Amino acid sequence: MDLLTALFDFKAMGIEVATGAMFVALFLLLITGMPLAFVTLLVALIFALGWFGPMAVPLITSRIFSFVNSFVFVSVPMFVLMAAILDRSGIARDLFDAMRVVGGRLRGGIAIQTLLVAVVLAAMSGIIGGEVVLLGLLALPQMLRLGYDRRLAIGVCCAGGALGTMVPPSIVLIIYGLTASVSIGDLFTASFLPGLMLASFYIIYVLVRAYMNPDIAPIPEPDETTTAEKIRLLKGLILPIIVVIFVLGSIYGGIASVTEASAIGVIGVTLSTIIRGEFTTELMVGAAKRTLATVGMIVWIGIGASALVGVFNLMGGITFVSNLITGVSDNPTVIVLFMMAILFVLGMFLDWVGIALLTMPIFVPIIRDLGLDPVWFGVVFAMNMQVSFLSPPFGPAAFYLKSVTPPDISLGEIFRSLLPFIALQILALGILIAFPGVTGR
Repeated sequence: MDLLTALFDFKAMGIEVATGAMFVALFLLLITGMPLAFVTLLVALIFALGWFGPMAVPLITSRIFSFVNSFVFVSVPMFVLMAAILDRSGIARDLFDAMRVVGGRLRGGIAIQTLLVAVVLAAMSGIIGGEVVLLGLLALPQMLRLGYDRRLAIGVCCAGGALGTMVPPSIVLIIYGLTASVSIGDLFTASFLPGLMLASFYIIYVLVRAYMNPDIAPIPEPDETTTAEKIRLLKGLILPIIVVIFVLGSIYGGIASVTEASAIGVIGVTLSTIIRGEFTTELMVGAAKRTLATVGMIVWIGIGASALVGVFNLMGGITFVSNLITGVSDNPTVIVLFMMAILFVLGMFLDWVGIALLTMPIFVPIIRDLGLDPVWFGVVFAMNMQVSFLSPPFGPAAFYLKSVTPPDISLGEIFRSLLPFIALQILALGILIAFPGVTGR
């Protein structure tokens, strides 16, 4: 018994050794392939028992309850359901066809059209998985057929599909707002311009590449589309734009909360499928199953991360790590850059939900103590997560696209194609840090 007590008396380690042991345990369990949610829950339970004893278990449950009890969290399944309905309807396809009229005979026009569609889809759903797959199915084959450079076409689809991280209503910003206890409406307002800035960087890059080397983005042959056909195609823009206006307009106008606006969005997208004659029981059941799977993953990761952070905080670990980070420099900018480096490394290996819930309880109090704006930092965090969606070895956007690409396009080629877009994301991140006013804060 004494031996067992000595083995599991983690308090005797001291918080420094215990923190290192916790991270090593997390890493070793993750490389076994165990899901992040179960890894964090298991580590939280082990360290709670080892540090405080059996009486600490109720502390874990109370921490979990505070996470899942937030009313704003209801908006997450609503926005995911919007995206799932969009995936199964023809709204995205018609939107892409309508943007063909906008692209016209512009060199690189199909790529720019793809990016514009990505912005509208991001403003309708707020998650990236479905958008990357949709663009991979709609835009990538067309660009390859027209003779576009493969890497440019791949990069546009992947980077464009990931814009849902930045453009409201972003699920990343919602989770950050819940974790940091800041207004999600303020986060949406602050992220709108940076999201458009990043999209414009992509468009400028495509134009510069296309006009410097015309062979990589040929101008499509003129078609015989009549004026009546163009008007019919442009009608495909009406329903998506109305949904975006109602969702974002109700938030920015103070008419509805984020949670209420998410419900408006679901109603809007559902009505759109009815108007288009696409509404079926099969469509809604499929969308509901997809929503349950996605939100279930988010909730379980949230439960595990909340439990781990709660236990770590009670151990005194958050204070220890905060002192460690603030001890790096007296310059707030250097501290923020150090945080960005940590997030960048974590983004190579962990899901963004886990990163947000594990790091923001530590980072946000430091940001407040430094006198910096937590809303601005939320936008910076979302921009950093843009990089994590694309960066190897586990960038999820690349894996989403790989699932719908021709067999001759390898995962390695996809990651190589994303390097210029990662550089543009890092540039946008640097601008946000150097010029916080871009967020309007």
